[in-house]
Amino acid sequence: MFTLRQCSPPSLRRAAAAAVVVAAVLAAAGHSPRTASPRFYSDDPLQREPEVADASSAAEWDIDLFYDLAYQLFVTAGKAPTNTRAGNINTVDEVPDSSWFTNRIGARPITAAELQRGPVTGPAPASDKWVLTREKSAGAAPGFTARDANGETWFVSFDAKANPRGATAAVVISTKIFWALGYNQVEYFVTEFDQDKTTIDPAATKRRPSGERTPITRDDVRELLEQVPREAGRPLRAAAGRMLPGRVIGGFRYQGTRPDDPNDVVPHEHRRELRALRVFGAWTNLTDMKAGNTLDTVVPHQGRSVVRHYLQDVGSTFGVGAQGPHDWNEGWEYIYQGSSTKRRLLTFGFGLSPWQTADYPDHPAVGRFEGASFAPETWKPRAPTLAYIEMRDDDAFWAARRVMAFSDDLIRAVVATGEIGDPAQEKYLADTLILRRDKIGRAYLPKINPIVDPVLGANGELSFGNAAVQYRFAPAPTSYTATWARFDNATGATTPIGQTTSTEPRMQAPAGLPTAPGSFIELELSARHPNHPSWERPVLVHFRRNGAGWTLVGLQRLPERQAGVTTR
Repeated sequence: MFTLRQCSPPSLRRAAAAAVVVAAVLAAAGHSPRTASPRFYSDDPLQREPEVADASSAAEWDIDLFYDLAYQLFVTAGKAPTNTRAGNINTVDEVPDSSWFTNRIGARPITAAELQRGPVTGPAPASDKWVLTREKSAGAAPGFTARDANGETWFVSFDAKANPRGATAAVVISTKIFWALGYNQVEYFVTEFDQDKTTIDPAATKRRPSGERTPITRDDVRELLEQVPREAGRPLRAAAGRMLPGRVIGGFRYQGTRPDDPNDVVPHEHRRELRALRVFGAWTNLTDMKAGNTLDTVVPHQGRSVVRHYLQDVGSTFGVGAQGPHDWNEGWEYIYQGSSTKRRLLTFGFGLSPWQTADYPDHPAVGRFEGASFAPETWKPRAPTLAYIEMRDDDAFWAARRVMAFSDDLIRAVVATGEIGDPAQEKYLADTLILRRDKIGRAYLPKINPIVDPVLGANGELSFGNAAVQYRFAPAPTSYTATWARFDNATGATTPIGQTTSTEPRMQAPAGLPTAPGSFIELELSARHPNHPSWERPVLVHFRRNGAGWTLVGLQRLPERQAGVTTR
């Protein structure tokens, strides 16, 4: 049986081999997996994660959410990070596309129109007639499962009475943000729900407190809608999420792997896109990270079945939840955090936490969401995940670049899709996202060597960027240094060529670069800055000679493991 104990970029390729093993391809061919391999292959850097095995046998499972919450609060919260490099990144330190993640913002230009459309591929719900078919099965917001006038199934949810347009706006805006960040998302719309034009399917049922499932009645509908805010002369406002394609098999955990999915070979706590939710969650205040807000489906893909992973419900963002405003300490502390409780007790309540002094303007559709006191590195969800614990500084750097890729105009465009209808509240929400975005960039981009996007031209000119300087979170360094060497791809041995220095993010290579096609060079790129000594730790870069030019095939910002822990 294959066990992946420590994931690293080369192991991503071994993971593909593992999937093949699971699929019995290698066994049938009578071969054994290779134990030694070159550093780089001809198809590096991989643009898509290998998912070569058929997952049609993956079956539905239930995750006990109460046990899951207790485990995260009382076991996961006490774990120390292993400081292990993410296991699903390619050789240039990026996350390839997969059934988990698709590179969008930060990897290519995103227009305002594309962001406003987000994951939507089909028509909006035909809301002139709803047929209730079942209680809403996901999320805490009041709502139903219903068919629209076209017979399509939707998950319809409403706002909390004290926060009109809050929860519905949050889920619509957030699904577009998280889609742009790369996650699979539900197609959500702001829609209308007219109680007088709604019928109940005779087969529609609701689970009662006794556990028994009985038919939904008009009284059930009336009781639920009494919790919903009303606007004079208008049908009820709702958010409608389109039913996902494929066979639903339950959510995923933020640690371990799914045993019945042969392609799921990288432990979830070592998937960079799941670690990065610590940064994306801080930006949007996505406090409710739990298995219950995720969903796996089995879908056809290139002649076989694969498991597609969704962040199903990202509506617990900004300052409003499904049942009203966030609790005062949401985003600041876990829902149980012994150290904070003990401090308040020992100081007789005088030892105030930041959330007790933060200022929240009265914006019901936005709720308790602010940027002035926000601190990205101390932000907390309701309960930690192991992926949250395992995030390293290179994961955070990767995530922060994607957050910074949202321009002011893009943020204002996506906020408009929530149809809050109040310019003051929309402006406050956008301004707060911009403020928190900049705090994230300032916290994580200068923290480690920020050299990015190295390019080696055919004429030997090396150019690159500096992410911290680009966004003006740091002045330019006093100098850049590149240490050049030939690299033997078979053995990993290096032969020194020389060292070059420049005050600009470009410099000419020394004489002696190899010219044979297929040859490699290794560069150690560092910067000297009086305020950022961490920039002197070099980024390791590899180029491969292709014809007359050079192709970037390797980039490592931090070692596989490093002494000490900088992010907790």
